[in-house]
Amino acid sequence: MEMESIRDSYSLGMKPQPKSVSATAEWRRLKAHARHIKRMHLRDVMGDAARCEALSAEFEGSFLDYSRMQVTQRTMDLLYALARRQNLKLKIEAMCRGDKINTTEGRAVLHTVLRSAPDDAPIVVDGVNVVEEVHAVLNKVKAFSEAVRSGEQRGATGKLLRNIVAVGIGGSYLGPEFVHEAFRTEQQHADQDINEFYRLRFLSNVDPVDVRRTLYDLDPEETLVIVISKTFTTAETMLNARTARQWLWDAMGKDPAVVASHMAACASTSAIKRVQDFGIPQEHVFMFWDWVGGRYSVCSSVGALPLSLKYGYGMFQRFLAGARAVDIHFQHAPLERNLPVLMGLLGVWNASFMGYRTRTILPYAEALLKLPAHIQQLAMESNGKRVTVNGEELDYDIGPVDFGEPGTNGQHSFFQLLHMGQVCPAEFIGFIESQHHLHVEGEKIASHDELMANFFAQPDALAFGKTKEELEAEGCLPELVPHRTFTGNRPSLSLLMPKVNAYYLGQILALYEHRTATEGFMWNINSFDQWGVELGKKLARDVRKRMQAFRRGKETLGLAGSFNPSTQRLMKRYLEYSDSLMRVQGTVNHRSRPDAPQIAAAVAAAVAASTERNCQNAAAAAAAAAAAAGHVNGTGGAHVNGSGGGSVNGAAVNGVAVNGAAAHGSSGGGGGGMGVNGSSDGSGSGGVNGAAPKEAPTAS
Repeated sequence: MEMESIRDSYSLGMKPQPKSVSATAEWRRLKAHARHIKRMHLRDVMGDAARCEALSAEFEGSFLDYSRMQVTQRTMDLLYALARRQNLKLKIEAMCRGDKINTTEGRAVLHTVLRSAPDDAPIVVDGVNVVEEVHAVLNKVKAFSEAVRSGEQRGATGKLLRNIVAVGIGGSYLGPEFVHEAFRTEQQHADQDINEFYRLRFLSNVDPVDVRRTLYDLDPEETLVIVISKTFTTAETMLNARTARQWLWDAMGKDPAVVASHMAACASTSAIKRVQDFGIPQEHVFMFWDWVGGRYSVCSSVGALPLSLKYGYGMFQRFLAGARAVDIHFQHAPLERNLPVLMGLLGVWNASFMGYRTRTILPYAEALLKLPAHIQQLAMESNGKRVTVNGEELDYDIGPVDFGEPGTNGQHSFFQLLHMGQVCPAEFIGFIESQHHLHVEGEKIASHDELMANFFAQPDALAFGKTKEELEAEGCLPELVPHRTFTGNRPSLSLLMPKVNAYYLGQILALYEHRTATEGFMWNINSFDQWGVELGKKLARDVRKRMQAFRRGKETLGLAGSFNPSTQRLMKRYLEYSDSLMRVQGTVNHRSRPDAPQIAAAVAAAVAASTERNCQNAAAAAAAAAAAAGHVNGTGGAHVNGSGGGSVNGAAVNGVAVNGAAAHGSSGGGGGGMGVNGSSDGSGSGGVNGAAPKEAPTAS
């Protein structure tokens, strides 16, 4: 569909939009009102009980208090007027019925359908009833997860598949991991014992250390690897997928039955051939669709499959039910009582009118420790844009930087800045009931009460602060008064929910998804594409090709003309020294020589020492060390001199010493890439006192 026709269908029935929302009378009134609000202090209005009552809303026991935001009822009325000017309700309806509101990619945006009921009215996208498709996939997830958990579906050697490794990145990882961490300590679901039997891990980073940490203590014969990639082409995910496949082959043989029994995939229909070419059979492929953005995909097979395998499909169903409840609320509640809309309008107010460029998410629940990371991607990838849906450059501020940490940990990390540095609106999330009750005999307060005492106190500390007069009345030393004065007037909202369980976790997920969409609709941007991630990936492909050519010996380090001088220098440095270390590792047979850890540590020390003084000579030192290392129990060696160069003489460790390095003292701990395969113990990870952990997989 052409771009103009997409825009026309999206705008059907909506008020004509000016070139920029900032040109509307509603926007101008808010700008003028903001100047007035900036002269108001929260401590002067927080005593107004009627205001506090008005600036709150509730849904199914979840209570939103935004009275500590720098707003009045007049502020909210002006924001509602802007929402009507921006056709907010019509845009919400367009999204939920399947209009192609992702205009740059010509796609519908239907993560709400992932939570639909089987008997919901059809929603047709490109001639297909997607409600039916969603439930066909969910039924397949249910059947497969139950077969694995019952032992009907086993590994190639007949063992139970108790280890689930989800391989994905971005939205294929952050959202499911957030839910997994929250589910882990949920005590009110059935099958607690069997759920603890299963282990779920996520492999996302292409860093080989992540591979090792994920797989090092797992039995391949008991492991199911799920590859999550819509296109099955994501570079990091596919390298990790091939690495995991090799790990399985190393343990059980390069047999098609191994991949067929131990791997599954979540991918789009367009990727089916690539999935099958990889070796994963059709019955282990769980579809998701182009109209599901990665950061909105938790409720698709992306989250359903790994979470159902770990916790059972019933647990995931309750999660979907909570998200669905907020979907219905978002679509039908009036703006004034609509929790995600209210949060979105407040986000617009803070970023575009009050000038706040950051926002912090503070869940006072350890179970939600991964929520801030999920919101970082959800909000910043969605609303980190520079142009409107019509391609015109924005002339107003949008999209704050989101970050956060669970309470009370965050209080001992960055709250100093929140209280005394730049103003950063805060979102506190607390729960009436903990997942785990703990009250030590003799203690005056239970652990959860202590946690919640801070949840209630911190917003007041931010809002009210502490004045010079209050400090002087307390007898504070005059020279300390400026340092201990809290200006206050720092905005926050508080969301108090009943408990952390699957149902309310679904609500939290949908609440933040719809808050993000509301902000995008108000700012007139496309919250559902992510072109900003593409340029770096394209440049990485160019770099990758040159690195591959160099490693194969088909290209020298003469990179001039290929990259800018800064990148040339960095690449030359990396390739030169990493190649030298590779040659050292290739010369020293570290699996057969008993003194290999000492040699590797000595060589690495030479490179490190020389690099500090003269980088050019470091490579020569490493090369000479490689030559010296080839003399087993010999006395021959090499001596490399030069300006700060490394000295290798072949004397201390069976014919190898480097600058007099005490090689014998290096046989144990190895981290930091100081030895062979990243470690002096030759195992791919730092050992302790020479102990070698289980061997890490090798990449194919």
